[in-house]
Amino acid sequence: MLVTLQPNLLPSKDLTLTDKSSPSAAVDRRNPERSLELALAAARTAAENGGTEIKVLDMSKQTALFDYFVIATGTSRRQLHAMSEEIDHKLEDDLNDKRTNIDGYDESRWIVLDYATVVIHLFDSETRDFYSLEQMWADAEQVDLQDLLKDI
Repeated sequence: MLVTLQPNLLPSKDLTLTDKSSPSAAVDRRNPERSLELALAAARTAAENGGTEIKVLDMSKQTALFDYFVIATGTSRRQLHAMSEEIDHKLEDDLNDKRTNIDGYDESRWIVLDYATVVIHLFDSETRDFYSLEQMWADAEQVDLQDLLKDI
């Protein structure tokens, strides 16, 4: 089945899509610095666990659903799981945030970690190329990660 992604749609458990565009789905934007802190921590953790092509997109001007996308590529199911678990550990245990949902963990081609204001996408390279989130959201500003990732 070929699925065309729309900007107001997110992957659900089986990587089909669920409409999350209702006004009640908007996130609390009272602390944008906190959202950025979570996004950068997720990006750094992905890099520390072998993730490549890491991008953080500022989505705050594109949607009321979340503030940031973190996108990273892994080379294997094991690596995607390790990135996912370490990001959870960092954001939940170290930064005291709460994940609201996880999708794709069993399939391990596209794992989505939903932290309300930050959505983390961990892909294998084929699935990342197919869905091409960076192109779909090309108008989103990329956060400069050069300093954050320079010593990894």
